[in-house]
Amino acid sequence: MFTKQGPTVRELAVQALSSTERGYDLLAPKFDRTPYRTPDHVLDAVTRAVRELGPFDSGLDVCCGTGAGVGVLRRLCRERAVGVDFSAGMLAEARAAFPPGGEGPAVHWVRADARSLPFAPAFDLALSFGAFGHFLPAERFGLFAEVHGSLRPGGRFVFPIGAPPPVGSRAYWSLFGFDAAMRVRNALWRPRFVMYYRTFPLGDVLKDLTRAGFAARLLPLTELGVRPDGSPRARLVVATREGPA
Repeated sequence: MFTKQGPTVRELAVQALSSTERGYDLLAPKFDRTPYRTPDHVLDAVTRAVRELGPFDSGLDVCCGTGAGVGVLRRLCRERAVGVDFSAGMLAEARAAFPPGGEGPAVHWVRADARSLPFAPAFDLALSFGAFGHFLPAERFGLFAEVHGSLRPGGRFVFPIGAPPPVGSRAYWSLFGFDAAMRVRNALWRPRFVMYYRTFPLGDVLKDLTRAGFAARLLPLTELGVRPDGSPRARLVVATREGPA
């Protein structure tokens, strides 16, 4: 984090005291040099798993940030890849990373809040990486409903989800402490910065996907490792839109 290329302690502090949108505008120029950017090995594992579910013509990266997920869509979709995010700063970095022209599907960028997506049912595939901590549990169903409304019947909504760390482990207490600190910060300071690690439990996620009209299943991402009991460290949630357009 605190390398010459990454954000400084002061920059992170200013970001943390800003709103979620403003914080990411500030972080955007250095975001890809932080641990927050989804690692390439995760992107590659998801790409290989999703390719087996295709083919796809058009894809949507929900909360695209600097465009890592759009890079996945360009490898999976034949015609069009669209990234949507509410941070103008993040979208500016994404546009710079994927200049117009060249081979592959057309790439488009849209500034919008994922809780109110401006799309008709136009996509065969939607995906998202590392964004769900920015939505409160009460917002999750609405977010899924917006994605559902952006997909054609039979379209897929996919995203990786990691296994929770064992209770009492160092990782468990690290995430617990981060969320607790964030709750105190948001209780005492405005504007809020919404970022939590423990508000996306798999059981509740699957229930909300079903409520939103998806049929959901899980695929193991075993190339990302297994736990001591043999279960995968990460799974791919594959939610298929059911019902008419």
